[in-house]
Amino acid sequence: MINFSIYYLRFFNILISGLCFLSILYSYYFDLYLNMDAYFYTLLISILPLISFFFLKKKEIKISIYGKIISVILGYLFLPLFLALPYYLSIYNITFLNAYFEAVSGFTSTGFTIFDNIKHIDQSLILWRSSSQWLGGLYFLFSIILLIDIFDDNLKKTLTNFLAFNSAEIFKQSLKIFIFYSFLTIIIFLILNLFDFRSFISLNLSMTLIASGGFLPTNNLETVLDTQTKMIVFSLLMLISFFSLFFLYNLLFYKKKGVKFIQEDVYLVLYLLFIIFIFFLLTDKNTNFGIIFLAISSSVSNVGVSLKNTPEYLSFIFLILIIIGGSFFSTSSGLRFLKIVSLFQFSINEIISNAKPKNIFINKLWLSDKIMDKSDFYKYFFSILIFIISLTLLTSILSMSGLDIESSFKLSTLTLMNTVNSYMTQLNNLDFDQLNYLTKYFLVLFMIIGRVELLSFLIIFKKFFFKN
Repeated sequence: MINFSIYYLRFFNILISGLCFLSILYSYYFDLYLNMDAYFYTLLISILPLISFFFLKKKEIKISIYGKIISVILGYLFLPLFLALPYYLSIYNITFLNAYFEAVSGFTSTGFTIFDNIKHIDQSLILWRSSSQWLGGLYFLFSIILLIDIFDDNLKKTLTNFLAFNSAEIFKQSLKIFIFYSFLTIIIFLILNLFDFRSFISLNLSMTLIASGGFLPTNNLETVLDTQTKMIVFSLLMLISFFSLFFLYNLLFYKKKGVKFIQEDVYLVLYLLFIIFIFFLLTDKNTNFGIIFLAISSSVSNVGVSLKNTPEYLSFIFLILIIIGGSFFSTSSGLRFLKIVSLFQFSINEIISNAKPKNIFINKLWLSDKIMDKSDFYKYFFSILIFIISLTLLTSILSMSGLDIESSFKLSTLTLMNTVNSYMTQLNNLDFDQLNYLTKYFLVLFMIIGRVELLSFLIIFKKFFFKN
């Protein structure tokens, strides 16, 4: 397992080294010498593990799904150690705990930050923050492919037009994801530039949006979204991380047509339209609906950013949307919309089956032709149960740290759903730098739990609670 973990994390260690090198070039080209040494030392430290790989004997590695899960979790624990170094070695006197907190927040695409004023930060370090989110989104997608066996057959079928699930071709599949992920990042960057976003802003936002992250290159989003057009464009681009990466690929490149071909994602489109319609009815006519649409897009995609004029009375509704989340195979977090829909269909089907034992729906989802094993729904159920337990535990911990119960509940939800505190949830004034060190450790732990819940804890529960 140790050898497998090393081989799995090697690629991302190489990417971190590459980001260090690019940061050095960027700093040199734009005369940003304040933190150049930090990237140089980080590059040297990140190279050291790569040297050790040459001493590993090349052999076929066979490992169980549990070993793969552990490898994914180790990545979320150890890769941020390298990402934290530029913060720690910078001129800003950041403690290593704060640096690690910032790195984990970026790598899990959460977006919590210890920086209260971005204007005082070197541009190269701002770019490093955004890069850490971009890398974290890519790592999450790679983890999905690595742990594809934990998903039920119906969910796996949504990927078969993009990927061939063959362990011998895992390198090809990973390369395909890397290329398309990078391609989408470039497309977002070009679109933002087309609509008159500054190049530096566009570069940072493109990496933030594709990864469903919350780091912004500015203190006030209003200064960036200074027109209605920019607001709408930004809102639409956030939805890229709401839908499946593979759905987008199929729309752009795959020749097969038909609604059934993209049925799962059609549900997401209908869900989004329904939400927009409901909010249109709930909001005051004097309210700028562009602000509401941005908050909706930000909630369902788990990006988490919002504008100052977002209505306070809608904060808990946005919180519910954050919990529901987006597609299974997107960079967003949340419990996942399709999981909740499937559980609802399964519940209806069980009611029908109990009322009419010989009913033809007994082995199928309600209003669907799909047949799913009950064990898959047990996994869905336990994922929700784990969320509730984790939410209760973290809320209690935060309450004991001095936060009021409402703020503790909201912050716990955002932590587990890996989305940033903002005007949308009325937690924008929370200063993470001032939190005590134990609270930060717990937030780091639960940010990781929230990011890998689907990919790990369900299987761990299955291993210990289900004999078969």
